[in-house]
Formats: sequence, structure tokens, C-alpha cells
Amino acid sequence: MYDREVRFKMEDTMNAARIEYTEKGVMHAASRRCDIVRISMSSATLAILTQFNLPKQFYLDIPDARITKVGCLLMKVNANNTVEVRFLRLLTQKELNKIFVYSTHPAHRDYVLDIRA
Repeated sequence: MYDREVRFKMEDTMNAARIEYTEKGVMHAASRRCDIVRISMSSATLAILTQFNLPKQFYLDIPDARITKVGCLLMKVNANNTVEVRFLRLLTQKELNKIFVYSTHPAHRDYVLDIRA
């Protein structure tokens, strides 16, 4: 399914995010802090501060941009504490713009939030 999907261009960014998942079935909800290093409409690269076992499916919250519960599928775990994930739905251009507005990456310094939209 993912090999026939359109590839969207990844952009560098730096946003704080939170990974939310359940441990031991449905009873114990856990969350871990991470940073979004690169993002596109369909995937992202996350930098994790500490090593821990990440489940195959989890939710990603981006609190600064007020984007919650984006379903993710773990695609690849890299040796430098980064993971590549695919979103279970495409992010809209409006959501990406909100992410870039709150990014601390120098490439997004001139982004402004359109309050009319």
C-alpha cells in the first residue's frame, strides 16, 4: 500500500511534539516527548530524546500548532535516535502552515499565521 503512494516533499522543521500510545493493552496510556525534524503531508522524521520501545502504531500531538491525535505508523528506526513515521491520514496544507509558523527552524522565520482562514 505505501509503496504505491505518492511521495510528498519533506521539509526541515523543528517543532516540539508528543507521542501517545497504550502500554499493556488498553489500560496504561503513556506519552513521550519528541521533536519533529522533517515533515511532509504524509510522513515525518521524529527525534526522540531517550531510547524506549515504540509501538508500531501511535498518536502524534503537536501542541504548539494545536494539532492532536494524528495517527502514525512506525516505518523505520534509525541508530541516531530518530524514527521515520507515516501518517494514517494526509495533513492538510493549513495544518502544515500552522506547524511551520510555530517552528523554530531558521527556514520558517518569515511564516505568519493567517487568522482569516
